[in-house]
Amino acid sequence: MAKDYSEDQLIQRSAAELMEKELGWTSVYAFDKEVLGTNGTLGRTSYYEVLLTGRFRKALKTLNPWLTDKQLQEATERMTEHMSSQTLMQINEQKYQYIKDGVPVTRVKPNGETEEVRAKVIDFASPEKNDFLCVREMWVYGALYHRRADIVGFVNGLPLLFMELKNHDVEVVDAF
Repeated sequence: MAKDYSEDQLIQRSAAELMEKELGWTSVYAFDKEVLGTNGTLGRTSYYEVLLTGRFRKALKTLNPWLTDKQLQEATERMTEHMSSQTLMQINEQKYQYIKDGVPVTRVKPNGETEEVRAKVIDFASPEKNDFLCVREMWVYGALYHRRADIVGFVNGLPLLFMELKNHDVEVVDAF
């Protein structure tokens, strides 16, 4: 049980409550509560996943009702894949373009030819149509490290906000 003066009580919980009450986000505490699986707490099948696939696909379908299951899968793969020859900067620039301009998917024209069209990932014109989720104490595994973020903010299943909230006496290198 968290003490009344703990980091969780004083900072994280307050930040999550602010996001809920003032900004309309949904909040989930995942530290020792997350259940893995497609029907689990966040829909992740492993701690290595950072895209909340179920929420992402649901948002895509809401924003782009014309998408087929095949196109939903293609969009999901585009958001999660990267070439090993790409730098982190190149990967981030590509994902930024997808978020800003839409993720490319293939559409078959009535004459059988294919064309690339863009599926909206975030509705910037009508923010209320998006899904906002704040996850506290979320575990993320990588090839070298396992880390737990204080708060990760997801928009339509995409991790776009990262908060590491620490005591002012803790050095930055020790914070995460």
